[in-house]
Amino acid sequence: MREPERTTLGRDVPIRRLITGLWQMADQERDGKTLDLDRAAEALVDYARAGFDTFDMADHYGSAEVVAGMAARAMRDAGETPPTILTKWCPAPGPMDIGVVRQGVETALDRLGLETVDVMQFHWWRYEMPEYLDAMEGLMRLREEGLIREIGLTNFDAAHLHLLLKNGIDVASNQVCFSMLDRRAAGELSRVARANDVTLLAFGTLGGGFLSDRWRGAPEPRDIADWSRMKYRRFIDAAGGWGPFQRLLDAAGTVAEKHGVSISNVASAWVLSHAAVGATIIGARLGETEHRADNLNAGSLRFDDADRVLLAGALAGLDDIPGDCGDEYRKPPFLTASGDLSHHLDALPPVFAAREVRPGRRLADSGSIWEEAAGFARAVRDGDRILVSGTTATAPGGDAVCKGDAAGQATYVFDKIIAAIETLGGTVDDIVRTRVYLRHADDWEAVSAVHARYLGHVRPANTLLGGIDLIGPYDVEIEVEAILAPARDH
Repeated sequence: MREPERTTLGRDVPIRRLITGLWQMADQERDGKTLDLDRAAEALVDYARAGFDTFDMADHYGSAEVVAGMAARAMRDAGETPPTILTKWCPAPGPMDIGVVRQGVETALDRLGLETVDVMQFHWWRYEMPEYLDAMEGLMRLREEGLIREIGLTNFDAAHLHLLLKNGIDVASNQVCFSMLDRRAAGELSRVARANDVTLLAFGTLGGGFLSDRWRGAPEPRDIADWSRMKYRRFIDAAGGWGPFQRLLDAAGTVAEKHGVSISNVASAWVLSHAAVGATIIGARLGETEHRADNLNAGSLRFDDADRVLLAGALAGLDDIPGDCGDEYRKPPFLTASGDLSHHLDALPPVFAAREVRPGRRLADSGSIWEEAAGFARAVRDGDRILVSGTTATAPGGDAVCKGDAAGQATYVFDKIIAAIETLGGTVDDIVRTRVYLRHADDWEAVSAVHARYLGHVRPANTLLGGIDLIGPYDVEIEVEAILAPARDH
């Protein structure tokens, strides 16, 4: 019997290169719809017995964890090897002490009916809220206790994956959107992942089903009912629209016909051909449809030079999806099933505390012991002007972040600076001047690349100085000035 290829994630977690994704269970249970959980679990057992025995889910995928646990129990009771289970913890931003982290993991274990979960993948909404470092430290501790085997991420960009790795977090995987429509993961994220033995797990590979023979030559859809297609229709629009997308389908279709496979196989094989990718995640609508036999063809498909040239030509006709991996959840354009998430992000509390010290002047404090001890504020707003103090990569508890790595420190510093500006009513677009101080002048290029990633669209005035004897175990310190747009409410 043909089965998906095997590989290993992290130290010793066995996974298939074609993972069965359970995201669509949330759609199947949407608006009060009921799903026969026993029937769904039986369908999952069928998947596992056919070799599709790696399941991906999350705490918010409806009953996915419950059903996966039922399937795992049924296989154990039958004396069979249970499936490998990857789940996600997507907490609301806030304090992440070990008690909160433990509760999140134990809730998943209770729903799954397991003592250990193979991979716990972590999602964080706003990098400006630094508690994600505490959450990752907590997951490391729970791994030592045996509650989880490996730690994964979901929707982390290259810069923050780098930051976590350089801060001593042992990351086995990062699950991100990656397809012929969305090629962001093929750039810097792949470079960071390969350099640090982090496996990329690709979702969205079939574009919610749009990357298939069914849609080749089809008219542009008007009414879309399911969440998956709602989401990936946004990606098609962001990549240039239906016309360029059809040209991609034509090229993929030509390759598929040549090899006797489907367009979906071509789409999956294209992603799997990238060295940083360990597996693709193909969604299943349990009890409704299954395409296991066809999906197996992706594992054996190999492109020749002519195939690659044809596909590259079609891909060149698509616009790049803006930003880095995971940006679709954090900033416009919000390429998610529900669209604009700004209301969700706006509802999050300010990162820092602010107070008025006299009419027209407000201060923001990050809680650092040095702010009170030395008598300064993290940032001051006077009228429409915001001044941010020289900022280092210091965590709320006082520890230095990313010791010895200037790029990781600069990423943390800019997140902290932006949090201070937003606390006082500004945005990153209001920044007009930056001053960057480096301990080692040789770090100028790495830190400048971070500066460009945050502010390249703003282009503030900048001063960069190297060879500075900075206080503490820091390689970079940055100060910023911002001027709010005149129309902004004080």
